[in-house]
Amino acid sequence: MNVVADVKSSSDQGLKEETLMPPVVVVGGGPVGTRAAQELSRRGRTVVLFNAERWRPYNRVKLTPLLAGEAQVGQIYASDHFPRPGKVHRYDGVSVVDVDRENRLVALSSGRIQPYSKLILALGSRAFVPAIPGAGLPGVFTFRNFDDAEALVARSMSARKVLVIGGGLLGLEAARGMAARGAAVTVVEHENRLMPRQLDLAAGNVLKERIEAIGISVLVGERVHEISGSSRVEKVFLGQDRILEADTVIICTGVRANTQLAAGIGLSHRRGIVVDDSMRTDDDAIYAIGECVEHAGQVYGLVGPGYEQASVAVAHICDEEDAAYLGSVPATKLKVIGADVFSMGDFESIEQQQDIKSFVFQPADGSIYRRLFVDRGRLVAALGVGEWPEATRLQQAIGKRQPVRFWQTARFARSGDLWPQGDDSVASWPREAIVCNCTGTTKGAVLDSITLGSQTLDDVRATTSANTVCGTCKPLVLELLGQGDAPPEPVRWWRWLIGVSVLGALAALATAILPRIALADSYATKDFWFSLWFDSLWKQYTGYTLLALTVSAAVIGLRKRIRLLGRLGSYDGWRLVHLTIGLACALGLVVHTGFRLGSNLNLLLMLSFLATLVFGAVAGFVKGADHALPDPGQGQGGATTVPKTLPLWVHILALWPLPVLLIIHIATVYAF
Repeated sequence: MNVVADVKSSSDQGLKEETLMPPVVVVGGGPVGTRAAQELSRRGRTVVLFNAERWRPYNRVKLTPLLAGEAQVGQIYASDHFPRPGKVHRYDGVSVVDVDRENRLVALSSGRIQPYSKLILALGSRAFVPAIPGAGLPGVFTFRNFDDAEALVARSMSARKVLVIGGGLLGLEAARGMAARGAAVTVVEHENRLMPRQLDLAAGNVLKERIEAIGISVLVGERVHEISGSSRVEKVFLGQDRILEADTVIICTGVRANTQLAAGIGLSHRRGIVVDDSMRTDDDAIYAIGECVEHAGQVYGLVGPGYEQASVAVAHICDEEDAAYLGSVPATKLKVIGADVFSMGDFESIEQQQDIKSFVFQPADGSIYRRLFVDRGRLVAALGVGEWPEATRLQQAIGKRQPVRFWQTARFARSGDLWPQGDDSVASWPREAIVCNCTGTTKGAVLDSITLGSQTLDDVRATTSANTVCGTCKPLVLELLGQGDAPPEPVRWWRWLIGVSVLGALAALATAILPRIALADSYATKDFWFSLWFDSLWKQYTGYTLLALTVSAAVIGLRKRIRLLGRLGSYDGWRLVHLTIGLACALGLVVHTGFRLGSNLNLLLMLSFLATLVFGAVAGFVKGADHALPDPGQGQGGATTVPKTLPLWVHILALWPLPVLLIIHIATVYAF
């Protein structure tokens, strides 16, 4: 602990504390460390975030567009936004070099110290470079971080023959970037297929064909024995005396967890820093998350599990003792050199198990490939190459080991779809699709908000304004947040909503079903009812009252589209008013007609009016009782299930003919 002792004796006693309790210190400015800082700030904690890279936090996914010349430097930086009420102090280009565990102090590369109450290590991983002779020659690069991308961009100006070692995700992305710069690129993979950790042999072959179709050469089942050159890279030796000329070599042969700091301060580590289910190390004040972690013997090289681990660590730090991380199902869903690739579940080990059934769909042209793995009737893994609209829904289903019926697998073998077309969740919508009609918020805007750290419905509301008006899109947003199976919460005044809806539907149905009210047999006997339904003055009174009620209901229905009117009260209240006016319309229709539906255009007007009232009432009932209604999608349909949306759409469609029919009705009454 000499480093800490030396720094403590310096005149600078550390960064200024803003609270009596030392802050939570997060080491690592990657996506997982940043997510932990965001979550802590959201819970009101003060955080100090140290980012060892000289660049401010960035989106690693965008390094390939940067290398390919499709994006500028400023476009790959992550948002600097950290939610309130907490505060995050971020320091770029500063690394932690030592930790005094006893006194809870970290020593920094800047020569300063920082106390901590809790310490979160999000150290990430580094590129693994195998012991290949000649790997240290000039012209040999790795592709892992911003520095690597910067070096390759500079090299691309003169590179002509590029060889990429490794046919995994990073290798293919590096190949794409250099090919876009005009270099001749060859990818060498020692396994018998591309992306061997994510794809089976057939899927790897489909991907290989797609990549070769755009001009990138691919060699599988080949191993690099030596990189040769007098002063820089000139040749690469493969097996069986095969030699390839190359002026640039990019090594993308996997990553290794950064465990050096943990090892130096005595924390338990193997392939990664060993943690328990709360993400704690063997020091109760130190947590570890992300690619540097080994949990239950598993090291994940994906950002998704890191986000889950960050949530658990933050919850535990904030005294939620029951928070636990129980592992993740490996999932990859991305676009590789123009080809969609989806893989979820450890298919390699699953495939070796007994009783595992496999279902494959591949059309005759071989353009796409899809494969499902089913264990005793439950979906446990899937992989594919090419467009697969159900991919996100599959990811949810696999995570829950959702049951799969025989007719679903039969449909899959026939059409490649596990669920009926048109039954897809919001996850399969395009980015430009509108999720919140009230505010015009697209699915892309919601996804961007989630990428930047939004974890809850309130976070999305704050950053996008989605779900801030009527609340109809709430299930859609929850589905995008990965909470699509969360039971809906009761809306305000839901009992009144149900009661008014039922009464409105009964009144409208009575008008359509019950026989007309009988009148006196004698024409000379003019009672009140006769005057009400046949006296022209009374008919105008009741008719225009009904028209006024209809117009007011329509105006309230349009209220959520007019932002200025949003200040006039909550949507829940106005929805109840809208339905109450609908009930008044149903009763007014009885008063105006006496259950007489008329004929010809008058009959069409009545049927349109009744359909509008009945289905509007059903839609109101569904909204009020949504928290108690079963989900026809078995937890996968979300808000887009037809039984929940159909009444509203029929209500809207039935409303459209009304204005024209009303004008015709009024005109004919005065004309005759």
